[in-house]
Amino acid sequence: MTQVANIETTKIGWIGTGVMGTGMCRNLINAGYSVTVFSRTKEKSQPLIELGAVWADSPREVAQQSDVIFSIVGMPEDVRQITLNPETGVLAGCKAGNIIVDMTTSEPKLAIEIAAEANKREIASVDAPVSGGDIGASSGTLSIMVGGDANAVAFIGPCLEVMGKTIVHQGEPGTGQHTKMVNQILVAAGMVGVCESLLYASRAGLDLDTVLKSVSSGAAGSWALSNLAPRIVEGDFEPGFFVDHFVKDLGIAVAEADKAGLELPGLSLARDLYQRVQADGDGSCGTQALQKALAKMSGLDWPA
Repeated sequence: MTQVANIETTKIGWIGTGVMGTGMCRNLINAGYSVTVFSRTKEKSQPLIELGAVWADSPREVAQQSDVIFSIVGMPEDVRQITLNPETGVLAGCKAGNIIVDMTTSEPKLAIEIAAEANKREIASVDAPVSGGDIGASSGTLSIMVGGDANAVAFIGPCLEVMGKTIVHQGEPGTGQHTKMVNQILVAAGMVGVCESLLYASRAGLDLDTVLKSVSSGAAGSWALSNLAPRIVEGDFEPGFFVDHFVKDLGIAVAEADKAGLELPGLSLARDLYQRVQADGDGSCGTQALQKALAKMSGLDWPA
């Protein structure tokens, strides 16, 4: 029988305490796991430290104190730095038998590279990006897309079940990241539809809350429509997922599509539209801030 993580004996490391990471790590602590934590800004980890997490001064120190090391940071270059840096990185602090789990949305080729480097040291590497935003991170209902060694994936299963509701092992290293690209292509198209539909409804003089009651449960229903459209109506553009990070994701998806010889005009359009959001100074807003950019293109303000 494959061994699995145990609350009593498995020591968890956690790197990255942003909008997503804080909620995910909190759920592990509340489940009873012993956690060592690191983030670039210690203050962001303070709520977790107050719950019992132990602070470490570097990713390497996190690894030295842990059996399984999770990370969720911003950009692929951040993943490379925290994992592969020969002085302060996670691999520098790992011992044979450790498992590293990167939950950042990153490049499939980087996940494959990290897995190869880890394998040389008898360390298992798993790529496990997530979907569900800040709501899913806090409530433990994320969708987790997993790539990597089957035994390692099975071992961390109990941890993933604390953080997510839908957990699917896609295959070898990098497949979790490729699946997340599929997710982001779907999200991008969906967000354009949500924002354009609300813009249309507003111009038609409809009551937006009433409109949402009609369309959210029909064929047009989606996670974005149920969770982000109400925020748009209220003019709430606080981040559940940063525009800057979404543009990064869409850039990876475009690059992977180009590499595969695919023409994906909808994806390219969404990437271009979100770059407009960045150009308007809203990169630190949530993805629903696309509404403001689309309104501006029609010479309107949002909220009206």
